[in-house]
Amino acid sequence: MKYIELKIHASRQGVEMVTEMLMRNGITAISVDDPEDLQDILDKKNEYGWDYIDDALKNRRQRDAQVRVYLDDTDEGRRQLQHLKIEVMKLKSLELEGKFGWDVDFGRLYAESEIVDDEDWKDKWKENFHPAHITDRIVVKPTWEGYDAKAGELVIEIDPGMAFGTGTHETTRLCMALMQLYLTRAAGARVLDVGCGSGILSIGAALLGASEVTGVEIDPDAVRVAKENVDKNGMTGEIRILEGDLTEGLELEADILVANLMADLVVRLAGPAAEHLAEGGVFISSGILAEKRESVSEAIRGAGFTIERVVTDGEWCAIAARK
Repeated sequence: MKYIELKIHASRQGVEMVTEMLMRNGITAISVDDPEDLQDILDKKNEYGWDYIDDALKNRRQRDAQVRVYLDDTDEGRRQLQHLKIEVMKLKSLELEGKFGWDVDFGRLYAESEIVDDEDWKDKWKENFHPAHITDRIVVKPTWEGYDAKAGELVIEIDPGMAFGTGTHETTRLCMALMQLYLTRAAGARVLDVGCGSGILSIGAALLGASEVTGVEIDPDAVRVAKENVDKNGMTGEIRILEGDLTEGLELEADILVANLMADLVVRLAGPAAEHLAEGGVFISSGILAEKRESVSEAIRGAGFTIERVVTDGEWCAIAARK
């Protein structure tokens, strides 16, 4: 089967803005290849315990980061392609006009496309997915690689599929770190994971001691992937994965509600989150660009929450608020 591969070249700052733009346009199947990630690994060589990294990988640091998405090779897919290329040009224009400040550099923001066969790319993303710490205790590993867990580490084994994330993005790390903090203080808490994607946060919650975990996801393919990952981790009886739109039609009360979404969806979810949390419950939200922190915080406070923590990583932030 043929697909359209759209490749967008950007700086690390640009990657964050391109990713947000794509998500705003309904694109969730996003692959990011950022050479700076390799530099991070080189800078932390002692933490990883590696003595050698191939020179061919080191040479990759000399090129731009690349954001890839795949579209159906249909009339609709080609219309979507042209729309996204225009959106990229608009983003570059806004940068040059100083709309994001004069100290930002989104890189080339050059978009190119080609027709590819799914046999050429359907497993290519796996080349960049390896075991990774997303907190000091949680390690995410692909199903096709081995990993020897150290004392105290909790390992999530996952096959995210192409569309639903490997858990290594800043937004997921922020969410998991906050969830770990609050579950450490409230062992046996009930957790609701809204927009659970591949199920990483749901599985992490169960590993961290949650008594009940429910994941909700609107995309039926993501629901399937999440259920498969729950099964791979031996947690079929501990985690429920449901198909639904945020909390609509859901009748349950949680102690912790976690949502790694987009800023606009977090704002929309704030009110329903309060309805589904017990008194004293905690609403953890991520997927929020730092520039939208105040508007999201205002919506969360307006829903009856007190903000306890805001943590940041690069251009992203996550918020923990108590009912």
